[in-house]
Amino acid sequence: MDEILERLKIIEKHVLDQNLILKNVLNFNEACQYLELSQSHLYKLTSTGSIPYYKPNGKKLYFNRAELDQWLLRNRNSTQDEIDQRAADYLIKKGRVKL
Repeated sequence: MDEILERLKIIEKHVLDQNLILKNVLNFNEACQYLELSQSHLYKLTSTGSIPYYKPNGKKLYFNRAELDQWLLRNRNSTQDEIDQRAADYLIKKGRVKL
């Protein structure tokens, strides 16, 4: 019986996660769950203006999921191959290396 209850909890969590992914506008708690951040950290990000959010009635915070995705994907780090290619392109462009 305990195993069945545990499986039901897992299924319920997956259903809730799926619903979260389908929503375009997230409330504060949903955004915390979506971003995997604590409430205090998300409040800090909003108070410093580091993350986009909406406050339609001046009280509750709402977030656009697409904007959160863009925020998560900012500051991309290049792979070593990309860095090497840019360095080679730069040297060829400046005429310092002849191929």
